[in-house]
Amino acid sequence: MQRESAGSRDGAVARSLLHVNLVAAVAFMLGGSFFALGAAFAQLAVGSMETVNITYLIGGFFFSLGGYASILLVVNMTNVERGSTKVTRTRWWTHQPHQLGWSSAVVLFVGTLLFAVSLVAAFAAGLTPRQSNGWIWLPDILGCVCFLVSGHLAMLDVCGGHIGLRVHSLGWWVVAVNQFGSVLFFLAGLAAFTRPATSRSLDIALVNWGTFAGAVCFAIGGGLQMFDKPEPARREVQCNP
Repeated sequence: MQRESAGSRDGAVARSLLHVNLVAAVAFMLGGSFFALGAAFAQLAVGSMETVNITYLIGGFFFSLGGYASILLVVNMTNVERGSTKVTRTRWWTHQPHQLGWSSAVVLFVGTLLFAVSLVAAFAAGLTPRQSNGWIWLPDILGCVCFLVSGHLAMLDVCGGHIGLRVHSLGWWVVAVNQFGSVLFFLAGLAAFTRPATSRSLDIALVNWGTFAGAVCFAIGGGLQMFDKPEPARREVQCNP
């Protein structure tokens, strides 16, 4: 009976993790797709600037959803006790700074929130170059830095504490593709700085194409993540006789 209960519980945990992983994967796919669409609209002058900003904002929502789902995935992957017949409840948050995966997910989520500040501020009209850089560019570039740091921590996590190649690991490919996208986002973010003398970005083409290519990477990474099955990390507990 204990084996049956444990097996049932393990199956429930595995299904829960698969569902959370699917939410994260689909969210990043949609976030990347909307960001790519917004960048394409901006570069090709399709629609108004408001249309571009709305498209980016929708993508930002899905990026934030994917970031929080990533946190849920990490905290619940360690929420299993071997030797216990008790069904463990889903955790919505926990503090695990010693876990590389947790740190990566939290930093990523913070980055998506910084992006959200930038995306909302983009709707403001009549901003001076200084205001534009303070409310739009600064949160954006800080979000890009968070994405880079998150990707580095995730790479350390999947490679066992050091950067390396794991070409036969699907999880490694998810992290690698996303990290390449983060680099492209960072370059686009640098190019988006508004020059006070001209009130224009340093390189608008790099802003749009860098964002487009980086967003495509995240959409691809989300697609790969759908096939990467999360495995719960078990904690040993003492069983009273």
